[in-house]
Amino acid sequence: MFAIGGGMQLTFHGVRGSTPCHGEATARYGGNTSCVSLEVPGHDPILFDLGTGLRYFGVGWGDGRVFRGSCLLSHLHWDHVQGLPFFTPLLQHGAHLDIYAPMQEDGSSPSGPLHDSIGPPLFPIGLKALPGSIDVHGCSDDDWTMGEIEVSSRFIPHVGNTLGYRVGWQGHSVAYLSDHQQTGLHDYSLSDGARQLCDGVDVLIHDAQYTYEEFVKKADWGHCTVEYALWVAQQCRARTLVLFHHDPMHDDAMVDRLARSTQANARGIRVIAASEGLVLPVG
Repeated sequence: MFAIGGGMQLTFHGVRGSTPCHGEATARYGGNTSCVSLEVPGHDPILFDLGTGLRYFGVGWGDGRVFRGSCLLSHLHWDHVQGLPFFTPLLQHGAHLDIYAPMQEDGSSPSGPLHDSIGPPLFPIGLKALPGSIDVHGCSDDDWTMGEIEVSSRFIPHVGNTLGYRVGWQGHSVAYLSDHQQTGLHDYSLSDGARQLCDGVDVLIHDAQYTYEEFVKKADWGHCTVEYALWVAQQCRARTLVLFHHDPMHDDAMVDRLARSTQANARGIRVIAASEGLVLPVG
C-alpha cells in the first residue's frame, strides 16, 4: 500500500491519444498513451488506463515490492491497453492486477477481447503466461467501494462501449473521461452519466484532443475540442480541469497555446495541460 501524507495524489505517466509519438517537438508533454496513477493513503494504487505510459509506472515501482492494485479501464482501444504486456511488476509471482472495464455492446465480458488482443499471433505470449495474475471485471453504470474509496463508473459517448470514472475519498474526488464524444460544434449537451461523474469534482481529467478546425473534419471520431472540455468543467463546477489525450500531431508549442487560451476563458477554473511526470494533489 502507499503511505503518503495529506491526501489523494495523481501522477501522469502517459497523456497522448490514438498512438504513441516521439521527437523533440513533443518531448516536454510526452508521447506515451493514456495512463494515470492515483495514490490514496492506506490503499493499493489505482490506475486509469493501461496505455504505453504504464511501462514507466512499472519501472518506477521497483525495489522488489510485490504489486497489488487496480485499473479503471475506460475501453479496449489499442492506445489504452498497449502497456499491459510490458508492465514489469506482473513478472513477479504474487503480483495481482484487478482490471475494471466496460461490458461489451453484445453483453459479453471485456475479458475475452482483452486476452484475445494480447497473445499469439499478435503478441508472443498471452496474459495468462505472466507470473502475476490478472482478474477482469465487467462494469456498466455501477458504484462500488475499495476499502474507504468510493468508485463510480458510467457509460459515456465514444466509439464502442466506453466508461468514465469518478473516485472519491474523504470528501475529495477526481473524474476521468479520457475519450468523450462531443455532441456538436456549438450546441453542446452532456449525458446524465457524464454529469454525475463530473459534478463538483476537485479534478476533472478530460479528453481535449482537437481544435475546432480538426473537430469539423473528425466530428464522429469519438473525441472533443478543448472548448467542449472547458464547457463540461464549467457546467459541472469542477475546480481543476486537466486537458488530456493530446493529439499526436500537436507539438508542445501547440499544447501550450491551447492551455493558455482555455485558461483565459476558464472563469475561476484552474486549467492544466497534462504532461508526463506531472504530480497533482487532489483537493
